[in-house]
Amino acid sequence: MLSFALVYAGAFDGKTFYEPPEYIHNFYCELRPIFQEFEPEALEVNGLDRTALFETGQDPRVAMTSAAGWIENIVGKAEPIFVAYPLSFDWTWMYWYFVQFSEIGSPFGFSKCFDIKTAMALTLGRTVKSVGKDRIPNVLKSKSPHTHNALDDAISQAELFSNIFRLERHNG
Repeated sequence: MLSFALVYAGAFDGKTFYEPPEYIHNFYCELRPIFQEFEPEALEVNGLDRTALFETGQDPRVAMTSAAGWIENIVGKAEPIFVAYPLSFDWTWMYWYFVQFSEIGSPFGFSKCFDIKTAMALTLGRTVKSVGKDRIPNVLKSKSPHTHNALDDAISQAELFSNIFRLERHNG
């Protein structure tokens, strides 16, 4: 993992979803690589300079501890939930990095996470396989581009989550 971003996507009290008017509360970080091995195809997608990140990337211990602190600051006494599309990819990396490097561990524990893809399938009455990124209905699509920059993609996922939540609450 060379970069990651976290975006405050809203809060739910069991009855009301509080959607932020803008997705301005965010945390973005580029990391110093921890392994010599890497997939060249991944660098082509994200556009990061792995060689430069050995010099300019943050130490994972500092980055993950800072990210955990940022989360605690944003949520206050509420419980943070990690939301992603697809969850299985992002959760694997983020949970491992929090457990390995954050001085306070994972702010999400081992299971406080939510899969946007599954939520979309349930909301639309479809299978999980049928709700790939290229098949998201316009009513749910994010207005933000999916650029493979971690912050852009986190904002896009936060918008998608809000759109699904809003549609589900409207239909329910």
